[in-house]
Order: sequence, then structure tokens, then C-alpha cells
Amino acid sequence: MPTQLVTDNQEIRAKIAYNGEVLIIYVNPSIKLDELCNEMREICRFTYDQVFTIKWVDEEGDPCTISTQLELDEAIRLCEVNRDHELTIH
Repeated sequence: MPTQLVTDNQEIRAKIAYNGEVLIIYVNPSIKLDELCNEMREICRFTYDQVFTIKWVDEEGDPCTISTQLELDEAIRLCEVNRDHELTIH
């Protein structure tokens, strides 16, 4: 089930753009990559065996692939450092 749309100060807003739609969810900064992948599967209606790539857009507008927990942690860290508190995912 997608993450609740209720937020507190700990959660980061994630704007997900897929197939011409933009969806907003809120994620805990300590989210694990497999949890994010499961969220994406449900939101985008991917089958369990369907391969997909998660990319986030950095502060310079460049797409950056998230394929490891370290990359996800870095994306979240940069959002917090830049006081953006919004992670744009494509």
C-alpha cells in the first residue's frame, strides 16, 4: 500500500512522475531501497518481475539512478542538506 499522505517533520515529500502523471507520496528518510521499489511497483502498477529503473533529479536538474541503498541514502541526504525536502523521482 502506498505510504500515507499524512506527513510530519521527519518525512520527505517524493514527487513521482510516471507515464504522464505526477503523484506525491511521503517517505521516511530511513526507507530501504526494497521498500521504495515496492512502493514504486504499486504506484506505477508494475508486475513483481517487471524490471524498472528509479531515477531522482538532483539540484542541477540531472537525473541520477538509484540502484543501491547507498545511492538512495545519498539522494535523501542531499535533499535534507539542500533543505529541499522534496525528492523528484522519474
